[in-house]
Amino acid sequence: MTSRPFGSLPSGEAVTAYTLANAAGASAQILTLGGIVMSLRVPDRQGRLADVVLGCDTLAGYLASHPYFGAIIGRIAGRVAGGRLRIDGREFALPLNQGTNHIHGGRVGLDRRVWQARPVTRADGADSLCLSYHSPDGEEGYPGNVDLAVTYTLTAANALVITSEVTSDRATPVSLAHHSYFNLAGEGSGSVSDHMIQIHASTCIPTDDHLTLSGQRVSVAGQPADFNQPRRLGDVLPRLFQAHGDVYELGAPGGRVVARVEERYSGRVLEVATDEAWLQFYTGVALDGTLVGKTGRLYGPHAGLCLECQGYPDATTRAGFGDILVRPGQPQRRCTTYAFSTC
Repeated sequence: MTSRPFGSLPSGEAVTAYTLANAAGASAQILTLGGIVMSLRVPDRQGRLADVVLGCDTLAGYLASHPYFGAIIGRIAGRVAGGRLRIDGREFALPLNQGTNHIHGGRVGLDRRVWQARPVTRADGADSLCLSYHSPDGEEGYPGNVDLAVTYTLTAANALVITSEVTSDRATPVSLAHHSYFNLAGEGSGSVSDHMIQIHASTCIPTDDHLTLSGQRVSVAGQPADFNQPRRLGDVLPRLFQAHGDVYELGAPGGRVVARVEERYSGRVLEVATDEAWLQFYTGVALDGTLVGKTGRLYGPHAGLCLECQGYPDATTRAGFGDILVRPGQPQRRCTTYAFSTC
């Protein structure tokens, strides 16, 4: 593992970039700002390396407005309708930072915080980095003092493993997610419309025009949102609601493979495994060509896609959608793996 300074925030807080690498030549560069995966270089079928995540090449880019490139998002990932929480009979109001919704932890979410870093020693020798952050009671409207630790590991088999452990001194909701935009042809190579997508889920949750979750489970069978069999994204985009992508229910937890993405020209394959209960698939439709990527190319619509493994954002106000509450003495532990191979 290596590290280098990556600048400082206006507050004076220093940001560091850490690089994890394996013997195959794959590497992941991670910032202490927001736990951002700034780059992720993996081989194609010919062994040629390319960076497969979108992002910025300077700290200024990450401090400006950007769509959560590569970051840890939370305390709650996704859209909380009306910013409403209900915890043990008490109501809490979160700030609304996207229309009628509270999204991705608020105006200054975990993606905008500087985390503390320490290397982790694993028996198998895989490079690992643990980032920790203390979120004080009341931060962005959330109750409870929360301690978060997120560990990144790059394995010898080209898998990026992301584990988290969360503790709190009072009952509070926490549902983190990783928000990389993937383009298996390489960052800055254009649209992901030729990527083949497969998502193992039988139900999803529709939204309204503000992308507020309805809380109504619907079957994906025969619908545009049905990716149980691999489908070319470009063939489906015109029929997806707002060309955006849906929240999928993943069924019983257990660290199983929930999604697969394939890019035929490079031969790169991404398989996502998680013990989370929900997956937000996002097509990158809001990328509008105004953001300049790491290689100097503009990011247009669908320049990358997201596979955000998470809890249900409105779980505190809707029974039967899982439990995202962290209680004293009951740590929350989660694991999601982004495994790369070739075909």
